[in-house]
Amino acid sequence: MIKILANDGIDPAGKQLLEEAGFYIDTNNIPQDELPVKLQEYDGITVRSATKVRKALIDACPNLKVIGRGGVGMDNIDVEYAKEKGIGVYNTPASSSLSVAELVFAHLFTGVRFLQDSNRKMPVEGNTKFNDLKKAYAKGIELRGKTIGILGFGRIGREVAKIALGVGMDVMAYDLFPFNPEVEVVLGGGTTVKITVKTATQEEIIKQADFITLHTPFVDKPIIGAAEFEQMKKGTGVVNCSRGGLIDEDALLAALNSGKISFAALDVFDNEPTPRADILAHPKISLTPHIGASTNEAQERIGLELANLIIDHFKK
Repeated sequence: MIKILANDGIDPAGKQLLEEAGFYIDTNNIPQDELPVKLQEYDGITVRSATKVRKALIDACPNLKVIGRGGVGMDNIDVEYAKEKGIGVYNTPASSSLSVAELVFAHLFTGVRFLQDSNRKMPVEGNTKFNDLKKAYAKGIELRGKTIGILGFGRIGREVAKIALGVGMDVMAYDLFPFNPEVEVVLGGGTTVKITVKTATQEEIIKQADFITLHTPFVDKPIIGAAEFEQMKKGTGVVNCSRGGLIDEDALLAALNSGKISFAALDVFDNEPTPRADILAHPKISLTPHIGASTNEAQERIGLELANLIIDHFKK
């Protein structure tokens, strides 16, 4: 029997699908430092972002035949080395796109109405300083009619564009690679409308957009640093639900404190799982603990897609 370790868990629907196909699935988490020994008992491993599958672990486990990543990013896996060793490596890039895109807009709506700060202060000061708080949060803005710049127009970026168009925003899109600028927006009742978004350079987005959201792979240096913040329009809002390290956190704090940008929203951080305290405490930053793909619907889709990929791998 083929044994798979789902070290960071797998949705019950995916587990059931694998078991029905004759696989043994272990969902007990094995600590990272114990994996070189204990993973030798398994034919494959599935991970999310917590477990790392690096060269040393791959070398220690010659029995490994498949590595599955429940999610998009493969930063925690030495993908090319694994493939050189004949190990199948799979991820689930489509399954969580909508959930991440909806989180982007949860952060956008939060930022433009100061909810990140209001939700902190109302429980403490709401019954003594109600009118002061009302005045402090009285200058919110609407998203309709504003321009959102999307840096990275892959699956998630496209889902962000669809929601933005539905809200009534103008969309500017950039990607390193050529892309189709036409997106299909699904309206109520199942009606679909095809809309072509404006293509732009990264520099054009930095300079012109009212809101900027990042959806690019991990890079060696920040995409947005002090120079980019300086080029932005005063009052721009910035969202990162992609990868920690894409925004220079020192430059971000400086831009927030100077009033150059109005707010930031972060689902990812440089030092996960211990983000810096001044980021976490800042009143102009909307915060979530890396939950972009963490919806029930996305996790079920991820589990099923991963299960099918693993089943197909062993059928070859």
